[in-house]
Amino acid sequence: MMRRSAVFLIAVLLGAALIVPVSAASLFPLDSGSMFADRKARGVGDLVTVIIVEQAQARQSANTTTGKESRVEVGPGLGVLADLIPLFGMGGGDSFSAQGQTTRGGSLTAKVTTRVTEVLPNDTLRIEGRQSIVINGEEQEIVIRGTVRSRDIAPDNTVLSPLVADAEISFVGSGIVTDKNSPGILTRLFNWLF
Repeated sequence: MMRRSAVFLIAVLLGAALIVPVSAASLFPLDSGSMFADRKARGVGDLVTVIIVEQAQARQSANTTTGKESRVEVGPGLGVLADLIPLFGMGGGDSFSAQGQTTRGGSLTAKVTTRVTEVLPNDTLRIEGRQSIVINGEEQEIVIRGTVRSRDIAPDNTVLSPLVADAEISFVGSGIVTDKNSPGILTRLFNWLF
């Protein structure tokens, strides 16, 4: 009888084990892609490194030439004024010529890690980041903000700056060298006056 009860108990336990629903959970989220690949930025707070490779060239030239000449003469036989001043003549002229040319160029190469600040519905990410560097008392700050498409982000979470839409990239410096490269107050005053 004991043996029959043990067999019955084992049968009940096996039956219960088969009835209990089984669920398995993955260690990796389903949207993460392969467990062997890097996770690309896709949410607010994720980091994206922007490789800034920018070059700008501008050239402007102007050429102006103007001239004007006028003459007034009074001769004999023109009334009382002619009797007082026998011959009267007056003339004048004006001319102006100017040329100007401006050429300006610049390039910026840097890497700045930005943070995703907003995820837009069309699978684009709004990014913003800044980097400050101090070298010999000179502070240089790079600020970048813009919008990138998720598909333009490389597997290592980098994107080239030409692929950043509405990019605002600024490179600002302050310190002794920057101050010495700026005109003084008297120079600015004379430039404003003249």
